[in-house]
Amino acid sequence: MTRFDNRDYVSMTMEFRCNLQCVHCMIEGTMDRLRPESDARFDELLAVNAREARWKGLILTGSEITLRKDLLELAKRARQAGFSHVRIQSHGMALEQESFCEALLDAGVDEFFISIAGSDAPRHDEITTVPGSFEKTLRGLENLDRLGGATVLTNTVITRRSADDLPAIVDVLAHIKCLAQMEFWNYWPMREDDEKDLIAPLGLVTPQLRLAVAKAQSLGRSIEIKNMPQCMLGSDAALLVNQQPHLYVDEAFWAEFGRNGFYQCVYRERCGSTECLGLTTAYIRKFGWEDGMLAPIAQA
Repeated sequence: MTRFDNRDYVSMTMEFRCNLQCVHCMIEGTMDRLRPESDARFDELLAVNAREARWKGLILTGSEITLRKDLLELAKRARQAGFSHVRIQSHGMALEQESFCEALLDAGVDEFFISIAGSDAPRHDEITTVPGSFEKTLRGLENLDRLGGATVLTNTVITRRSADDLPAIVDVLAHIKCLAQMEFWNYWPMREDDEKDLIAPLGLVTPQLRLAVAKAQSLGRSIEIKNMPQCMLGSDAALLVNQQPHLYVDEAFWAEFGRNGFYQCVYRERCGSTECLGLTTAYIRKFGWEDGMLAPIAQA
């Protein structure tokens, strides 16, 4: 089950710089031209929520939101505007500084959505391409756990490089008590082909993903799965949650996002799923329609 209702949150893209170069980054080719939301746009959002109480939580995201020098002020102002929760979406390296964690908590940040690429330094750092990134992120999570007052969510992108590592990622985070939810996002390349050879075949992903889910649930974590065919998840089908918080982002992003070509499936017309995104153009070009592996879900 999922712990958070995405309809209660609004997400605002306030930064497009990053100090990692993750191999699976979907927007690496557009970061130099996508623009963060303006301060005026942020002010408008706060005014709307102060007036209408439309959302319970604000997600401050980027590429890497901790590069914003005024992040603490943004969080404080969000709380003053009536947001019950302020979440940052981050790779977590800056959290290795306990004083920064304390400052974020004092400013009103109470939720941390942290990307975990691998189960140890060799695997994580190979994906982020920055040596030491795993140790910094892990120390950051441990800081939050020790300080108290934080709720942590993690996000792992599933690629050829990480598919067999999913159960071990759950294991290495087992000691983080404030970790409430783990999310697993099956990779898509934001284009019509898999130029980097990162898409993993569904037959490889599914057993590792379901093992990771079982391990995480045994630890009391809630789960969200993104961009997997729902029919392949068996008893975990209800964990597919492709709904997202309302997102404020540069309009140019959506043109790039549209290149994915979601919702393609030979069973689309007969399938009763309302959550499944089907296959992407890049997946079909690489592995075909997988019609022998997929099956329509009965219509309600």
